[in-house]
Amino acid sequence: MTKPRIVSAAAVAALTLLSTIVTGSAEAAPAASTEYTVVAEEGVSVSAATAAITAAGGSVVARNEAVGLYRVRSARADFSAKAAESGVLIGANLRAPIGRSPRAPRVEAGVQSAGSTLAAPVAALPAATAATTATTAAPRRAGSTAGLDPLDTRLWGLKMVRADRARSVEAGERGITVGVLDTGLDASNPDLAANFSASLSRNFAPDIPEDGPCEVASCLDPVGTDDGGHGTHVAGTIGAAADGFGISGVAPGVTLVELKGGQDSGSFFLEPVVNALTYAGDAGLDVVNMSFYVDPWLYNCTANAADSPAEQAGQQATIAGMKRALEYAHTRGVTLVGALGNNHEDLGSPRTDTSSPNFGGTPRPRRIDNASCWDLPVEGPHVIGVSSVGPSGSKADYSNYGVEQISVAAPGGFRGDGYGTSSFNSVSNQILSSYPLKVLREENKVDAAGNVRSSYASSVFKRCTTGGSCGYYTYLQGTSMAAPHASGVAALIASKYGTRDATRGGLTMDPDALEQRLYASSAERACPNPRLRTYTREGRSSEYNAYCSGDRSFNGFYGHGIVDAYASVTQ
Repeated sequence: MTKPRIVSAAAVAALTLLSTIVTGSAEAAPAASTEYTVVAEEGVSVSAATAAITAAGGSVVARNEAVGLYRVRSARADFSAKAAESGVLIGANLRAPIGRSPRAPRVEAGVQSAGSTLAAPVAALPAATAATTATTAAPRRAGSTAGLDPLDTRLWGLKMVRADRARSVEAGERGITVGVLDTGLDASNPDLAANFSASLSRNFAPDIPEDGPCEVASCLDPVGTDDGGHGTHVAGTIGAAADGFGISGVAPGVTLVELKGGQDSGSFFLEPVVNALTYAGDAGLDVVNMSFYVDPWLYNCTANAADSPAEQAGQQATIAGMKRALEYAHTRGVTLVGALGNNHEDLGSPRTDTSSPNFGGTPRPRRIDNASCWDLPVEGPHVIGVSSVGPSGSKADYSNYGVEQISVAAPGGFRGDGYGTSSFNSVSNQILSSYPLKVLREENKVDAAGNVRSSYASSVFKRCTTGGSCGYYTYLQGTSMAAPHASGVAALIASKYGTRDATRGGLTMDPDALEQRLYASSAERACPNPRLRTYTREGRSSEYNAYCSGDRSFNGFYGHGIVDAYASVTQ
């Protein structure tokens, strides 16, 4: 059954609200209190929402008026229930989870447990048988004829999308800004520092207990840092500089903007994500990459029988808040790109969810009604959904798929690709990109002196400039790695075909027009023959079997096709 896209006239009306994140007085909060994210009903005034929150036993700490979202503290155990009963508030979500993260600790890159960071797991496989600031003022450039960077020989994805050829025509405009809505961005890497805008970057996700001890007194990490690693990897694929050093990205001339909406521990909660999206719209960003899903629910449902009334209300609040935030950003010129997910399922016919809630409650089997449940943000309005392929072009075993939500496909890595060849089960089948030194040390892949340990010499790389600045790189796989390839191509399209806009202070391109050009320039790819793709020979169970519906021009594995940077700037 096909669910409706989350778009409504009321959502557009909500965009008339001011996009301000207003911070209130924290001193008024009770000493023993819990924080919640509360979403008001459409059209409810700030005063009415605040009164309802107070009546339910809470106090407002901060608010985002663009989407009717409030950060609230309350000492009442029944606050969520009272908020949902108010008739003015949709529901309340725990802003910070209780207890410790149930996710597995970090292990080998690309073998992380499937979670909201969307880094895909790798099974034990059998052996092979054979900008609006000064950044927008740069003049339009023609293409760059710079050659590939030293580690680009390992970037099969760069070549698959023909970004190596595209840069001779269009390397990306400095005035085109790409927001990386993720765990942060390590600007100490020379490849990222060259294109990073500290002035536009923001951190919307203060550290929580699950992130470990705060590194700074405010618990708000400075921009240009990344204690999770995921965002730095994504950023490198989008826009690492083509400078003869390390790697280069799909759009090596654009400006990278950190929108930290994910926790160091890898979770993405409603309030930071919504605040990042509304900021992107206000700041005039051109593209935003979203390689995550909003925790704690893999699917947010309006009335799932397995959930309590308070949990149902909280999910309704998430659906409304995300819908409004995505509409807000899109209406203000932001092209939205999202990872399709790593749950190896047809999003039009999802399986029972056994992983939710991953915080603040006990995971339980939840039958997912496709008509009333959403995987957010990728199933939200205006989001370009990206599936993942391996070096052969085969859909990766872990990648979600389906004609209902897919838009395009892109290289995301598939370690089990190339069965029957010497490349099978090779780390090089994954995606190489930038990664923070701090995280590599935590993973024990780099020693205290910053040298790569010998056991990781084939999967972790260190490169240093003549001035002594060093960058680190490693392999990951997931639809998280596919989405930034598409975001990079989107940035090239905006660079090539965008028009000057005095009100925004630089180039701009209508997101709908950009989206259509992205689709039209993608390389069509037909379903496999037979259409049922099994992965048993790669070591997967029958649960991973995937049926490809559709024709060559549009199907459930590839959507409109594999993104093509060169075609996007030459056709």
